[in-house]
Amino acid sequence: MIEPPPEPHRIAVLALPGVLLLDLGIPVQTFRPDPHYRVTVCTDPSAGPVSSDGVGLATSAGLDALRDADTVVVPGYEDPGSPLPGTALAALRSAHARGARLVSICTGAFALAAAGLLDGRPATTHWRDAAELQRRYPRVDVRPNLLFVDDGDILTSAGVTAGVDLCLHIVRRDHGAAAANARARALVAPPQRPGGQAQFVERLRPDARGDELAAVRAWMLDNLASRQSVDELARRAHMSRRTFIRRFQQETDNSPMAWLTAARLDWARELLETGPTPVEQVARLSGLGSPAAFRATFHRHLGTSPAEYRATFRA
Repeated sequence: MIEPPPEPHRIAVLALPGVLLLDLGIPVQTFRPDPHYRVTVCTDPSAGPVSSDGVGLATSAGLDALRDADTVVVPGYEDPGSPLPGTALAALRSAHARGARLVSICTGAFALAAAGLLDGRPATTHWRDAAELQRRYPRVDVRPNLLFVDDGDILTSAGVTAGVDLCLHIVRRDHGAAAANARARALVAPPQRPGGQAQFVERLRPDARGDELAAVRAWMLDNLASRQSVDELARRAHMSRRTFIRRFQQETDNSPMAWLTAARLDWARELLETGPTPVEQVARLSGLGSPAAFRATFHRHLGTSPAEYRATFRA
């Protein structure tokens, strides 16, 4: 007797007010052509029209789609600080309680956090919004440097194309590497990308909130290739070591050496992006030590190697 084919895995893509259309398209384009999945785009009718960038979205499916879904995907939306409809949050909680897998892309993580579903869990979002996610929801273990986080029944991704990475990861988890590779080819996307989203951050070095140590920080930036110590920097600031460290932390939210490392990495990234300077020379010019030490520091902070970074971002 021939066994009937298994029922497709039901995916509900919940478009919240202000949904980002590219984020919305990622799960639809990844899963809908695959016969293993059946995709439904749905909205919360009580929230009114759903639109982004002046483009309207019309769908006949409402929150009932979440009741039967095996996986619920929440794409990013324009204003993650805006209050969400209580009906949508309740539907997400109910879906999770009955065992549905929950997935967010970009700022969709804010919806899962608002529903209380990320408390005590690791999660990520677009690097620009990671600090705000942590501030609003301090019980969430925000991982700002990761492209995506798979925490079993809840998965979150960073911005935009990281949603492709996550959706391909789900196909790989559900049906194996061959199926994921086939979808990646159809999407003209890499099956797996090295590194995390730290490599996409515009600048690692944080802005300062005060000017008392501005001259010292300027000297640090002008002398990145030189050996620098906290004691020497404190002398330049005419402060004791302890006072200097405290004031520096107050102005930058970083220790002096952590700030210096971030500045050196920013300079190294610029050298890798803009010219053919050999990696060994980049290590020396940035003050990050020997080539081996430079590669280790670069990978630890950016999740990729200097050579891979240059291949990705070289103009």
